[in-house]
Amino acid sequence: MASDQNASGDLTVRVESRNGAAVIVPSGEIDLNSSPVLRQEIKKVQASKPPRVIIDLAAVPYMDSAGVATLVEAMQFARKTSTRLVLCSLQDKVRSIFEISRLDTVFTIVDNEQAAFAS
Repeated sequence: MASDQNASGDLTVRVESRNGAAVIVPSGEIDLNSSPVLRQEIKKVQASKPPRVIIDLAAVPYMDSAGVATLVEAMQFARKTSTRLVLCSLQDKVRSIFEISRLDTVFTIVDNEQAAFAS
């Protein structure tokens, strides 16, 4: 069941609740201009303290450092609240940003949403 949809420029963010997890599905580029929209949606979701938050990045072809910073902030909050945060379905260009910055060793990153629910 989809609950929220927010848009800034070309970025939309859909939030769903499934199988005891909050699933955040951004669609579009995440950059300095659009990352505040994603940050706001993540904060709303995390405020309800779900046991698991899945961020499905399948529809995100590009992310800059502002987008990465938004996800790092979400990870820090998840650790404080003992919430499981999982990133899934990263496109190659986005995955390479996490690998180059070695953040792939900090985040739980899986291939798809099914694996995110299993992790």
